[in-house]
Amino acid sequence: MMAVRFTYILFVLAFGLSWISCSNSRTASENQKTTVMENSGKSKNPYYSHTDDQPVSLSEEEWQKILPPEVYRIARQKGTERPFSSPFETLNEIGTYYCAACGNPLFQSDTKFDSGCGWPSFYKPISKTSIIYAPDHSHGMVRTEVMCGRCKAHLGHVFDDGPPPTGLRYCINGVVLDFEKAQKADKDYKKNL
Repeated sequence: MMAVRFTYILFVLAFGLSWISCSNSRTASENQKTTVMENSGKSKNPYYSHTDDQPVSLSEEEWQKILPPEVYRIARQKGTERPFSSPFETLNEIGTYYCAACGNPLFQSDTKFDSGCGWPSFYKPISKTSIIYAPDHSHGMVRTEVMCGRCKAHLGHVFDDGPPPTGLRYCINGVVLDFEKAQKADKDYKKNL
């Protein structure tokens, strides 16, 4: 009887420790996701700025040194992230979305909408110069590529099936976006707690 009780206690302890371990790893994973959303390699990138509007023109070798691998793959090699993999796709915070490669302001959160396509979608860029356009005939399709107006990083594509008032859907890879909460909204929220 004592051996059964001892075995039961060991089982309960082992289960409890594994549960604590799993919940801690889940928390670390969530923290890592938040860190990625807030800092996609800015510290290594001397060209990253939310205020500098001078064009950034670097060699591919220089870009590869300063960008995280996944940002480089999409921004410089015109890659695409898996649909529904970006935390920005469902983010509903108030703020501004920036180019993860150079910090250029791209979209305001009030132009973001749920398109159901699996990527963050916006109906209007922050300014006429924040985005540049190019025809894209890759993969046997006719599309319009959108790139950062400052560093020419590949962002995604624009389609004409969006909501009013523009009727456009900027379908953007979340990996090449950074987000910064609106400071006033954040202060107001904390004041009302």
